[in-house]
Amino acid sequence: MARTRSPRARHEALVGAAQRAMLEHGTAAKLIHVAEAAGLTSGAVLYHFPDIQALLLEANRAGTERFLDQRLAALDDLDSPVQKLIVTIDNGLPVNAEDASVRLLCELGGAAGREPTYAELLTSLYDRQVAMYKVILETGVETGDFELTQETETVARNLVALEDAYGYRIIARHPSIDHDSAVALILDYARIATGHPLTLHGPASTDPAPTDEGCDR
Repeated sequence: MARTRSPRARHEALVGAAQRAMLEHGTAAKLIHVAEAAGLTSGAVLYHFPDIQALLLEANRAGTERFLDQRLAALDDLDSPVQKLIVTIDNGLPVNAEDASVRLLCELGGAAGREPTYAELLTSLYDRQVAMYKVILETGVETGDFELTQETETVARNLVALEDAYGYRIIARHPSIDHDSAVALILDYARIATGHPLTLHGPASTDPAPTDEGCDR
């Protein structure tokens, strides 16, 4: 006999199905698309989640939270603000054009102008990423590693903006911009902004970002 899923497991499964539906159909994803991704009937989806728009919003919210949580977790075992800055830049970019986390965020960004709730999600994510960079930069100033050429918030905002711009190009399959070249380009700006060489010895991170398992920039 098949094991019955707990309410939490069913909820997470439907959120994952909604994320996969949005990856395929964008923010135009509908109930039938979520049902297909979940392997259920439309009625079964509505039984567990009566408001499909609320489910899509929850899927996007879960994606932004997971993206940020992964970035913060990558810093847990690092002490040097220099290494934290390098790793944070590295982890803010899609590993390739199939990176599900960032693909979902790109879909969300395309709808933000029409959907205030999506705009709020992206604004919150942007502000929290800026705050994350500010902490790293301020710590680097305190330790004497960084001599900033601009205000801390300006540098932090520019770093997030560069991640967004190059991340989109990677997702759009620009022929001359991949993960490694984008990291190098952002580090070039970071070196100027911090006055530090930010030498990168090998891969900045060892844990690959999620690709197409559900979805979660």
